[in-house]
Amino acid sequence: MSYLRTAILLAGLTALFMGIGFLIGGQTGMIIALVIAGGMNLFAYWNSDKMVLRMYGAREVDARQAPELYDMVRQLAGNAGLPMPRVYIMENAQPNAFATGRNPENAAVAVTTGLMQAVTREELAGVIAHELAHIKHHDTLLMTITATIAGAISMLANFAMFFGGNRDNNGIGILGTIALVIFAPLAAGLVQMAISRTREFEADRGGAEISGQPLSLASALQKIAGAAHHIPNAPAERNPTSAHVFIINPLSGVRMDKLFSTHPATEDRVARLVEMSQTMGGAQSAGLAPEPAGPWSDPSARSQRGGPWG
Repeated sequence: MSYLRTAILLAGLTALFMGIGFLIGGQTGMIIALVIAGGMNLFAYWNSDKMVLRMYGAREVDARQAPELYDMVRQLAGNAGLPMPRVYIMENAQPNAFATGRNPENAAVAVTTGLMQAVTREELAGVIAHELAHIKHHDTLLMTITATIAGAISMLANFAMFFGGNRDNNGIGILGTIALVIFAPLAAGLVQMAISRTREFEADRGGAEISGQPLSLASALQKIAGAAHHIPNAPAERNPTSAHVFIINPLSGVRMDKLFSTHPATEDRVARLVEMSQTMGGAQSAGLAPEPAGPWSDPSARSQRGGPWG
């Protein structure tokens, strides 16, 4: 995804931000919102990756602390022609992962402990390759800044509850305020959704090319999607506007967020990967998830496994 598309998205979100400011405080409110949005865009460009990592309690690891994971990321990054990203682990039972960073030179890949326990080595490589594809396509800047500004739009809409309901102060009235609180976050979410579906399909394809094993990625997607329904991700539930950064929607689906999912249906993603594996010459068996989960918890099993990444 190009920087031009990033700029277009930021302009759209900024316009929405200014529109809310106008509804709350007229022209003065719009100008204040523009100044705030400009400062927020600049801050998000430099700091949104750190904010997302901190939000999920991710801790950075190196070759000493997580040698196999670090080496896998290093070799897959080499396959992708990318600089070595920083590697993070999140203490979270839900299997999931995301990438972040404003460019490939300042990128990071984060995986949960639940992911490392739930998938095979080949499946983990497929997930990491997917995240590296996001970095290669320059998706990560868009993902993290979108999360930051969409969250701010939601907060501004809630702010309108206190200052937007009085028509005597050029407000929009109680009915307008209620509509704003409901529809402004939905509009921001729709912007996220519109760009995220195609982005995930492209990252699946890119990840399969980087790892060379599309069916391993397909199998991992199935496992992660199944677990996300019954293993809660508390930080994601508290910050739903950041859900789109993950490889699979981390929200449990108990709220309305599921109606506006930023991710394509897992079945569609798996079908495309199966088709891709056939195009690549059937390097893998057509059956998905052929191996037991969790080789990362068994050192002897880990040492006996191989693959194009190590």
